[in-house]
Amino acid sequence: MVAAAQSTGQALDRAQALIGPEASDQLELRDGYLDVIGGFLPESTGGVQDIMLTGALPKVYERWWRPAWGRIAKGVLGPSMEDEHRIARELLELHAGDGVLDVACGTGNFTRRFARAVGPQGLAVGVDLSETMLARAVGDTRSAGLDHQAAYVRAGAEQLPFLDHVFDAACCFAGLNLMANPHSAIAEMARVLVPGGRIALFTSAQFRTPGLRLWQSAATIPSGMTMFGQDELTGALKANGFEDVRRLLSGTTQFVGGVLAG
Repeated sequence: MVAAAQSTGQALDRAQALIGPEASDQLELRDGYLDVIGGFLPESTGGVQDIMLTGALPKVYERWWRPAWGRIAKGVLGPSMEDEHRIARELLELHAGDGVLDVACGTGNFTRRFARAVGPQGLAVGVDLSETMLARAVGDTRSAGLDHQAAYVRAGAEQLPFLDHVFDAACCFAGLNLMANPHSAIAEMARVLVPGGRIALFTSAQFRTPGLRLWQSAATIPSGMTMFGQDELTGALKANGFEDVRRLLSGTTQFVGGVLAG
């Protein structure tokens, strides 16, 4: 399995070199991405996560599903998808040659943007659980001519397969609220960042009014989505060693970023 992965393109080779020895024992090359979990899938958190793992969603995810969901959650006057890319770039402060991790990357929309930002000497690695999402990400990345600086890994965010302190930046946009253990995912992103590494999160935000929070929680139970308190994630970043923690609220969403202390 590992021998097969060693004959891949440059980005996959470099991504494989960042994977720890325990995960390397499970490594397989599938459809152009590295798979370290095989047939394993975590217990479903709800309907939205189940949809994410289907074969139909990747076909409409970037053009319809993600923009529509974002517009509803962020509000009519909230940031557009292009604004999301801008906010991510500002929080991550990517430079040529950086290594950046895109957690819950889906079809690789942000991963490809990051790959362009870090250039041929850099590396953008997208991580997701969905085989169908990753297969689409690989195809779109090849079509964009970015497969020498972007690679994909199938793995869980709560137990990332990478060595400690190997990425300059980590991003998780629109995925944290679907995870069973989001605080573990934040701790894992902190673990794989170098001192001074930057993090960017985009996820849900509770209303501050108790009555509205109760309605919001009841409305999201079937979806399995977590609604984070407006101070919950800033506190989580600080608890994991991040400084210069920033937050931008928009509708029922929030953008949160910080810099890992040296």
